[in-house]
Amino acid sequence: MLRNEADSAVAVLDRVAPEVARPNLTRTQRTAERLRLARADLIVAGAYLSLAVLVLSGQWLHADRGYLIKSGQDQTMWEWFFAVTAHDVAHLHNPLGSSLQNFPDGVNMMANTAMFGVGVPLTPVTLLFGPTVTFVLVLTLGLCGTAFAWYWLFSRELVSSRFAAAVGGLFCGFAPAMISHANAHPNFVLLALLPLIGLKLIRMARRAIDGTEVSRGRRNKDAFVLGLLVALQIALGEEPLLIFALAFGVFALVYHLHAPKTGLRIVRTLAPPVLLAALITVALTDIPLWWQFFGPQSYRSIDHGPMKNDLKALFQFPSESLGGLFAHGQNVAINATEENSYFGWPLWIVVAVAIVLMWRERAVRAAAAVMALFTVLSLGASATIGLGDTGIVLPWKWLDHVPLLNSVLESRFTMAAIPAIAVVLVLATQRALDYWSVSATDWRPLALFAAMAFALLPLTPTILPVVQRAPTPAFFTDGSVRQYVSGGSVVIAPPPTAPDARALRWQVDSGFEFPLAGGYFVGPTGSSKKGRYGPDDRPTASLLLKAQQSNKIPVIDEANRIQALVDLRYWRADVVVLPPTDNADTLRLTLDQLLGFPAKYVDGVWLWDVRGLH
Repeated sequence: MLRNEADSAVAVLDRVAPEVARPNLTRTQRTAERLRLARADLIVAGAYLSLAVLVLSGQWLHADRGYLIKSGQDQTMWEWFFAVTAHDVAHLHNPLGSSLQNFPDGVNMMANTAMFGVGVPLTPVTLLFGPTVTFVLVLTLGLCGTAFAWYWLFSRELVSSRFAAAVGGLFCGFAPAMISHANAHPNFVLLALLPLIGLKLIRMARRAIDGTEVSRGRRNKDAFVLGLLVALQIALGEEPLLIFALAFGVFALVYHLHAPKTGLRIVRTLAPPVLLAALITVALTDIPLWWQFFGPQSYRSIDHGPMKNDLKALFQFPSESLGGLFAHGQNVAINATEENSYFGWPLWIVVAVAIVLMWRERAVRAAAAVMALFTVLSLGASATIGLGDTGIVLPWKWLDHVPLLNSVLESRFTMAAIPAIAVVLVLATQRALDYWSVSATDWRPLALFAAMAFALLPLTPTILPVVQRAPTPAFFTDGSVRQYVSGGSVVIAPPPTAPDARALRWQVDSGFEFPLAGGYFVGPTGSSKKGRYGPDDRPTASLLLKAQQSNKIPVIDEANRIQALVDLRYWRADVVVLPPTDNADTLRLTLDQLLGFPAKYVDGVWLWDVRGLH
């Protein structure tokens, strides 16, 4: 039987904690009391941390040469971000931009999600243990930290049961999308600040509902904390912040639809401190944001092309899960790091039934609205089933042209459904425990927990697969490269690109002894300043890449040789290096003809000293 809403678990959102007189305690007694109260929190945090370490144990066990194979080249890119940030901090260089990649134009680090919010404070870790350790540490802390932050919000503002809150935190931190991004994208894994931002807004809103008199000092403190949290999240990732802000707004709107006057009172009360918080955020981030949008190598937007969820992705099991091991359906994800839905059909059944049974709960209705809206947005401009276009036009067709939104991969909008689903699971668990508190023989809690096990066990994450990467050529690690660099760049044959960015790792292992032509980053192209992955194509780079892919030596004429000199001048090249790679003989013979003299073999690489050519 459904209870009255005033007696429901979600009423905690609108309830003021009673004042309880506390006896005078000694310092030791107060410490013991805090530890007793925190015991559940510590147990939950320890469980989350253990699971995060287990999921990433393959990388932790091989932090020297291990590589998360499903990351493509993204792990190399993120390690470079952390390494170059630490290098810049240690040498007192400006970390917002770097010419060590894409020389001489450089890279706008703020426009490349460099995550200064962790890259800068973890500089000692990067310098002492290397960027791979920083990379896997951020991923590990991201999984467990995000889970615990949502647990904290649920346990303090939504339900009284720590167990129910722990279920929600577990789902938020280890949902399929989180595990998928844990292969390569720490900016979509370390999301712990988002629930803290939500928590601050909820507490401010509750005071407005209660009519609690708040001093100017308290309002200013709230504004400062909120502005600081948002500024820190900008330093960790702006795209997750945008998705969260939109989802939180939808949740709040639907939650207060039944009492619009209350909602308007909250808006009026919160407007001044929120505006002050926005000013504080701008003050803290104005220079980095200016650099991102107007600084060197900035771009206006990036055209990802269609990056949507397939309808099948909503109901299939993720590849890195128990369900995926036994019943992985058609591969309809963008790639292995973007399984942003993959909730599995059992979970949707359980959530749908729970929503129907708890529809009177305002938080359930609001969560259902978030799930529906953002899932539809994630399907892109038209719905596809099994990669086949249905022709059904969806809202994203018009929203795709909205500034800021058009830079979001639409598939990622479904990540807003993760905390919304968690809210339903948390409230359902709390209700089941409430039933048990009335009658220990009530069958309904057992039915609910059996259904939740049926829905969640297939989503249990497995250990992310790791391979051993090839060692860096000795030419880069023993100092030989210094003999061939005189203020110019090293041109790898072919220059590094998004499909093969290994040269970034070699540069890191050399201690940043040289800048690289080309690279893996996002930068502007042409006069439109449209963002793209990697630099504008140079003819010589394209020629070498084509020769490697076809394994055929192209016909080299005088025009090719002249163009090669033009490109070498553009790159300010000191040396062209051919490391061990696919079809290396074809590349070597092509470059011999292109440059007009044979290569020299030094410390495991072929090289052409081109300082005398330009």
